[in-house]
Amino acid sequence: MQWTDALQLTIIGLAQGSGYALVALGFVFIYRATEIVNFAHGELMMLGAFMVLTFAELWGLGFWMGAALGILTLGVAGYALDAAVMRRMIGESQSSVFILTVALGVMLKALAGMIWGYGPRNLTVPFQGTVEVGGLVIATSRIVVIAGTIVICAGLYLFLSRTKLGVAMQAASQNQLAAYYSRVPVKRLVSVIWAISAMVAATAGMLMAPVTQVSPEITAVGIKALAGAVVGGFGSIPGALLGCLLIGVAEPFLDYAYPPLQGVYAYAIMLLVLVVRPDGLIPQTFRKKV
Repeated sequence: MQWTDALQLTIIGLAQGSGYALVALGFVFIYRATEIVNFAHGELMMLGAFMVLTFAELWGLGFWMGAALGILTLGVAGYALDAAVMRRMIGESQSSVFILTVALGVMLKALAGMIWGYGPRNLTVPFQGTVEVGGLVIATSRIVVIAGTIVICAGLYLFLSRTKLGVAMQAASQNQLAAYYSRVPVKRLVSVIWAISAMVAATAGMLMAPVTQVSPEITAVGIKALAGAVVGGFGSIPGALLGCLLIGVAEPFLDYAYPPLQGVYAYAIMLLVLVVRPDGLIPQTFRKKV
């Protein structure tokens, strides 16, 4: 393998890992706030991509307007999902919550298939094409995924650390009872966290659409994002980003080295990390008091 090939695979891997990271952020946000692992999060990403496709092309509103409306629609759906369904599961067993989120994922995937069909569909985006740099041919869509992930992560960091709402969310995620006694509207903030997570997932689906196309099968990205979050240390935001980038970069090289196991390497890496370091690469930095 020449160095140009290795660099090409690295860029592809960074783009894949960035897409996984955006979805993994939603897993971590929801888990830190509620200790719930939302196994339907990949389906929210898929639904967001379909909503952007609907507004942008089926309704003819154009990409930017379709993207804004699709992402906002998923924000409303995420808020409503917590307020109407997940909030009622407070105090229930983890197994009940697990079954509920898996069932929601199956229902959303089936619903998308019935409405939009099960075949892949193309989303026309303004960042199609290629860029040639020093003999490397890089798809513009992959550059946009990487840049978009950096911008969104920076924006979320500033929001959580510099705004009153963001600080209140952090307080609620670390100790809901103390936040409640401090007059923080915990239930409403948790619903907002679900809304933000759904919007970020919809953005990931939209950015990755030129690479993966839009179909019910893109929910597989959510499973790989979950694997990345586990590798990094579930509950740790930096860990989720690191784990997803590690899986994203490793996959193209491993697929190139041994193609028969293509698509399995993300889970193999997760298994290896769990055996060697069960808490992940960057474990959660705080422990909740019981």
